Amino acid sequence: MVQSVELLYLSKMDVETVLTVILYRRWQKRRDRRRRYWVHPILSHRLTESQYIILYPKLRQFGPKFFNYFRMSVKSFDDLLALINDELVADKNAVRYSISPEEKLIITLRYLATGCSLGTLSYDYRIGKSTVATIIPHVCETIWRKLRPIVMSEPTKEKWYEISTIFEKNSKFPNCLGALDGKHIHIRLIQPEHTGSMHYNYKHFFSLVLLALADANFCFVWVDIGAYGKNSDSGIFNNSSLYKKLTERSLDLPEPKALLIQNRPTVLPYVIVADEAFGMMENLMRPYGGRSLTYAKKIFNNRLTLARRYVECTFGIMCNKWRILHRPLDVNIGFAEKIVKAICTLHNYVRMRDGYNYEDTLYTPPLENVASHYTGHAVRQADNVRVHLTNYFINEGKVDCLDRNI
Repeated sequence: MVQSVELLYLSKMDVETVLTVILYRRWQKRRDRRRRYWVHPILSHRLTESQYIILYPKLRQFGPKFFNYFRMSVKSFDDLLALINDELVADKNAVRYSISPEEKLIITLRYLATGCSLGTLSYDYRIGKSTVATIIPHVCETIWRKLRPIVMSEPTKEKWYEISTIFEKNSKFPNCLGALDGKHIHIRLIQPEHTGSMHYNYKHFFSLVLLALADANFCFVWVDIGAYGKNSDSGIFNNSSLYKKLTERSLDLPEPKALLIQNRPTVLPYVIVADEAFGMMENLMRPYGGRSLTYAKKIFNNRLTLARRYVECTFGIMCNKWRILHRPLDVNIGFAEKIVKAICTLHNYVRMRDGYNYEDTLYTPPLENVASHYTGHAVRQADNVRVHLTNYFINEGKVDCLDRNI
């Protein structure tokens, strides 16, 4: 009876009155949710209870613990801070206590090293979550911009030659400039901004692609970050700066080097090794396709696979050190790109300065290979290079311990 009376009453009310009531109730809810504090009591003790105040000074006294916490040595941390310090200085006229560049770098490294949530960092360092969400992308962008020219600059002719020398020593693949591969970086998005299904890959999750060239020291020589997850390796590579420079011959590569093949010197260009997802080029080798391969072709494929593993291991080392890549990145596309760029440069920086760490290789990350959609025919000149390398591997370049199981 009461309900019928209420319905009758509502039915007689005009639309404007109903809307007014709805808007008033929404306003009441917003008012109730309104921030009660200028600074929450938990965050107000930043200068006495933050991990930056309590834990950080103690970590600096113990090198291994510091390395485990920040994924780099104290010296590397200090030098990195000196490099980016001026870019991270806050407004000196700020009313409240500003966050120092040192603390900003600490928060960012901890985020990248552990993959913990922004909320966790907010509690640990007594800083508002929205502030943390502003600090990290800014620091990541600064690291990429300031560090990349130092640890990932375009190689000179001498540097390319050094890379090829180490590659031949470690993998027994001559004239090799590096190993190329692409990986999906999982991102968790309800809907990517203005891209529709372009970030939705064949594995049925949203991703952006990291395409990288790695050397035999497990460092990145070149990276391309941010391509749509839907794209193939070859499509991404064909739109990259590296492909453009290879086709225009504008890279400062060493002159082709002669290999002794069947007692005859044969001049061959320097090449990049990749998998079957990529198209053949004079400077890019892919394995032979098909099942019924000759012994010589199987030998070539085996050698190429051994050389290509360096980029796969580089991805693995990077992801095991910077463990935010163990989980989907629950941030927007722009933020995710900055994270990956910073991690790639930090990977090189730490490996060049602090060297190899056994723990880096204990876990293989759940990154997915990029699908292959390449259907083109090999260029004749590129195929000739592959044939010569194949002959080299079964003659003067034969290594029994590598080929015995073929």
